[in-house]
Amino acid sequence: MTVSIKTPEQLDKMRAAGATAGKVLAMIDAHVQPGVTTLELDRLCHDYIVNELGCIPAPLNYRGFPNSICTSVNHVVCHGIPANKMLKKGDIINLDITVIKDGMHGDTSRMFYVGEPTIQGRRICEITYECMRLGIDMVRPGVRLGDIGHAIQEYAQSQGCSVVREYCGHGIGVQFHEEPQVLHYGHPDTGLELLEGMCFTIEPMINLGKRHVRLLPDQWTVVTKDHSLSAQWEHSIAVTRDGYEVLTLMPGDRL
Repeated sequence: MTVSIKTPEQLDKMRAAGATAGKVLAMIDAHVQPGVTTLELDRLCHDYIVNELGCIPAPLNYRGFPNSICTSVNHVVCHGIPANKMLKKGDIINLDITVIKDGMHGDTSRMFYVGEPTIQGRRICEITYECMRLGIDMVRPGVRLGDIGHAIQEYAQSQGCSVVREYCGHGIGVQFHEEPQVLHYGHPDTGLELLEGMCFTIEPMINLGKRHVRLLPDQWTVVTKDHSLSAQWEHSIAVTRDGYEVLTLMPGDRL
């Protein structure tokens, strides 16, 4: 497994790409409303990324993916394909944004409430955010990937939830998906040791029910087998000399 260490110049470009991805999530926030379709959200993001930001939407045509963003609603775990179905009050939705700017990728996602969420919808979103935050807070040189996965898994299971195991975080930079794979479960003091200059995503997918998932016939959309709600939050992270830097925060946001 070869994990690239970013140069200072590459890290500057990673910061710019990450900040750009965060701007897309900030822009689309006001449009996530009852009655809007996920295809319309995709169009708005595509136009903003291409025409306003001058960047490339990385998912479009990536391994055949047909759209510019992923839109995962309620029991959809990840890789939901935008469609003409309207969002309704009480839905939860993950919007996954990846842009290419100056040859570098910025990858982020977050949960949105469509109107007022249900108690269960709010709960799974908040638990998943905390899972991501705990994982990110572990990052520093000398920590192992198993430490990060263990922190996420331990908290999710303490809340009666489960961690999806088939999909994980990943290295990021010149390529959309680089080494290492970043599992959201694991054992302490196992896995790759982190070094300054590594960049990767932490993006736990947490289910309110059991962890098992199913891939739909479109070969992209992943759903929970038991139809329970699922949520995901994601940031791109750089390992710094004494900790971490979140590369994909939205404007004015903090972890």
